[in-house]
Amino acid sequence: MADLSVNICGVKFKNPVIAASGTYGFGREYNELYDISMIGGISTKGMTLEPRLGNPVPRIAEGTSVILNAVGLQNPGAEHFIKYDLPFLREKGIVIIANVAGKTLEDYGEICKKLDGLADMVELNISCPNVRAGGMAFGIKPQSILEVTRVAKDGLKKTPLIVKLSPNVESIAVNAQFAEQGGADCISLVNTFTGMVIDLEKRKPVIANNTGGVSGAGIKPIAVKMVYEAAHAVKIPVIGMGGIMNGEDAIEFMMAGAKAVQVGTANFANPYAMPEIISQMNAWLDSRKIKNVNEIIDTVKMN
Repeated sequence: MADLSVNICGVKFKNPVIAASGTYGFGREYNELYDISMIGGISTKGMTLEPRLGNPVPRIAEGTSVILNAVGLQNPGAEHFIKYDLPFLREKGIVIIANVAGKTLEDYGEICKKLDGLADMVELNISCPNVRAGGMAFGIKPQSILEVTRVAKDGLKKTPLIVKLSPNVESIAVNAQFAEQGGADCISLVNTFTGMVIDLEKRKPVIANNTGGVSGAGIKPIAVKMVYEAAHAVKIPVIGMGGIMNGEDAIEFMMAGAKAVQVGTANFANPYAMPEIISQMNAWLDSRKIKNVNEIIDTVKMN
């Protein structure tokens, strides 16, 4: 079997398949179905300093080959994670990526300080609204990406920082560069697109929040393109995601320049998606006599 291990910012993953934030909780439920120690890592449910109840229901809707969500970062808070979830994940021997969010720059700085040295990596969710800047998401403007990245990096003395980029922007390459300038050790993308589904009989959006984040198989071609653009705009590692449903999808992202991938919506459609993707990647590499998964990274040949 091929060697699937990858090294990102000095952190070794046994394979490049990581559970995407918001789709895997803190791993406990999936561990009832299979031993989650077989996956490369987990990006936790997005957490904030204090517990959050999230948005009103309904907050999930289906589209064609996609789902929409507006969960609103429902989570038990950072202290609960440190006390109850971190010890469980440590026992599983997987890379723990703490996905964090906030309403202000100070929130990001404080939660990063709290998790420094505890999680293996920290991933910034910057698709959250900055309440002190009129509600615009931190991840929209390059300058705000630079600022929030610097604040987060100042709070992390031991733990590598991943900045998770929103695709709802003018230039993903420019935003990736500003994250790098702000001190990001790695970037991950894409977060969800913004969309809407309408109930024809009620003539109202299905989701109570009106709009939601679009994810799933339908966004993959756009996500692959953005990962390619970002990976060739920066010198730091890239983790790719967006519509990965099988092993070949994961390999496609890695050929576009990603060093690892995150799997999200596929876990809802098939709770065994991640172990299957790992197996499928192994089979694809073995069938082509490729001994190490790192050999395929950034190997796409543009026309």
